[in-house]
Amino acid sequence: MTPRRKIILATTAIACVGLALGAARARDVPKVATGFIAHTICSETFVSGLDPMRDLAETTDAMPGTSLLTWAMNLQIDRARKDVTVTLFGIGRSHAVYREGLGCTLEHGQGIADVPLPTGDNQAALLPEIAGPGIVPPQSEALSAALDRAFAEPAQLPYRYTRAIVVMRAGRIIAERYADGIGPETQLLGFSMTKSVISALSGILVRQGKLKLNGPAPVAAWQDPDDPRHAITVDQLLRHTAGIALGSSLQASLGSVLEPVNTMKYAEDDMANYAERVPLATAPGTAWNYHDGNTIILSHLIRDASGGKPADALRFARRELFGPLGMTNVTLQLDASGTIEGAGEMMASARDWARFGQLYLNDGVVGGKRILPEGWVNYSASATPNAWVGIGAGFWTNQGDSFGAKFRVEHGWPRDAFFAKGTIGQYTIVIPSDQLVIVRLGRSPNWPPEADGVFDLVRDVVAATREKGKLAGAN
Repeated sequence: MTPRRKIILATTAIACVGLALGAARARDVPKVATGFIAHTICSETFVSGLDPMRDLAETTDAMPGTSLLTWAMNLQIDRARKDVTVTLFGIGRSHAVYREGLGCTLEHGQGIADVPLPTGDNQAALLPEIAGPGIVPPQSEALSAALDRAFAEPAQLPYRYTRAIVVMRAGRIIAERYADGIGPETQLLGFSMTKSVISALSGILVRQGKLKLNGPAPVAAWQDPDDPRHAITVDQLLRHTAGIALGSSLQASLGSVLEPVNTMKYAEDDMANYAERVPLATAPGTAWNYHDGNTIILSHLIRDASGGKPADALRFARRELFGPLGMTNVTLQLDASGTIEGAGEMMASARDWARFGQLYLNDGVVGGKRILPEGWVNYSASATPNAWVGIGAGFWTNQGDSFGAKFRVEHGWPRDAFFAKGTIGQYTIVIPSDQLVIVRLGRSPNWPPEADGVFDLVRDVVAATREKGKLAGAN
């Protein structure tokens, strides 16, 4: 395709967005597109240590249509200052800044909240060690074949770009593998798997009596009883039934720039303040609509309940969740106001994602200590009515009769499986009946569902571990 043809296509794409949204919203489109790229490349360059150009290519390959815009972006990486700047045709400038221990934050010209790193609260992990320091080779030929297939690339696009797989059974790693340049300590973006962590932190606050599932959520902007948002509950925020008019976060493609929720994420300093000012699209509790604003508001509630300052929220997460689980290679990234970007920006090693999954396999208990409220795991995996993809309260689930649950079961997933899921191919899958936690990280399109190879991976791992169990029983 000639440069002139590319310019025409890109300009046409932006113009179509402008017609669809009007001038007020259209001005945010370049900012959204460049913001996603700037933040992702900053995070995975300065936290993960990945090659930025390879990361950019793999990420955009996984998001259909984005090449219409990304070819026209100017990407500047300053390794001395540790920041990334992206522009689109010289406009829509996005600037992501790395800070040690805090990851990357989008800076919109108003400055970034000063956040001291939490100190103290060092504690011994309560979760037994899941593996030694070396990479654990597959413990059977069948597991080795499962990982071979998961890392194999199709002959043509869409590619899978599998980056890491960890398979854990009964609390011990029985197979793991990593792409070149990635290892057991490499922190990788979980994208919307972060929502499951925010659900866990919300559950801890419920156990502590600092947050209530039902009754009006303690959002300051909604305290007027005559405000229809006053009725929104924490349960509805967890289940994406709050009714807030922010569009949808289900897709990862060029069309995503149209959604107001992405204006919140990539053009606002204080994401929660933006989300909390948005009116309702539907009455609370009456309709399901998955978007990141719900979890951003929960992140704000966690900050308030843990002390009010950014460092308080980070210290709470470390003391109450990460520390007991031994999750040491983890970064909770923040928005410019200092609130955890809990919708999609947590970074952790594949092993630490597996440790998080093990907490749920253990029914919220670790080392004899209850971390999550009794019944919270079942609550998290219980199906949300009308959520066609199959979602519970912070986790995706195979419970219920949703299209998504039936589809996964028909493709070999156990009925009791539930999982944290991040866009373009991130999974932490918990299968209680087989005592399995399966983590898969990579860069794969959301559609078709088979593109990331996870259906094959789950089937292969379940079959391999069940067969090994039979052989052990025979011996």
